[in-house]
Amino acid sequence: MRRPIPGIQLYTLRDHTKTAEDFDTTLGRLAAMGVKDVQLSAVGPIDAAVQRKIMDKYEIRPCVTHRPFGRILDDLPALIEEHRILGCDALGLGSLPPDRRQPEQTTREAIRALQAAADRLVPHGMTFHYHNHDFEFAPIPGSDCSILDLMLQETDPASFCFIPDLAWAHYAGMEPTFFLRKLRGRVKVVHFKDYVPGPDGKAQLVSLGQGVVDLKACYDVCRELEIPYVVYEQDNNWTNGDPFVATEESWRFLLSLQG
Repeated sequence: MRRPIPGIQLYTLRDHTKTAEDFDTTLGRLAAMGVKDVQLSAVGPIDAAVQRKIMDKYEIRPCVTHRPFGRILDDLPALIEEHRILGCDALGLGSLPPDRRQPEQTTREAIRALQAAADRLVPHGMTFHYHNHDFEFAPIPGSDCSILDLMLQETDPASFCFIPDLAWAHYAGMEPTFFLRKLRGRVKVVHFKDYVPGPDGKAQLVSLGQGVVDLKACYDVCRELEIPYVVYEQDNNWTNGDPFVATEESWRFLLSLQG
């Protein structure tokens, strides 16, 4: 069993990737930590060629992206070209827009549209990747099925893949290792994320290894399933309010899982 490659989701550092200069500085800091692989999300606006030049400078590679729902449906040729320039074969979506999550028929139509986009990626050697939050696990209002149910039942495993977010799965009541096995063969990148229940019962994100998610067990399943990448992501609530401090803490934890 090969060990997954560790990486960093740049959404965590999104306030430091808005300009080419900041993108360069941020990737330089990551490279100094030993990071070689990142997810491109919430970067820019920076031209794809400029991003690629900066990544090449630090020998950093993109394993997947997140792009807006509207662009995936309406601007796919341009996205394909951007990914070619970036050297990335995985086009990701961070979430279904709120107006596409219900009723069930609207959700089904959105999923069909995403599958159609995924089919168009295949001739270009690309695949589509959907990132979950917690809402995908709950029944769609007025329905007995969830968004995740529909995605698993009505999409093609060869082109429609997933970016399982372990913290949101756990928070939704899905045991993360079970979730990983449920998606067997459809995962290139896993989001390693951790949380503790806040005073209001909502998820309060923390650095990896400081919360309630059994990330060691998840890592072991990722090895078992030969999932290529495990990527740290933390949306907010960083240690000392500094995403770089949280990233350094979480990066050390990710490396510790390798044994």
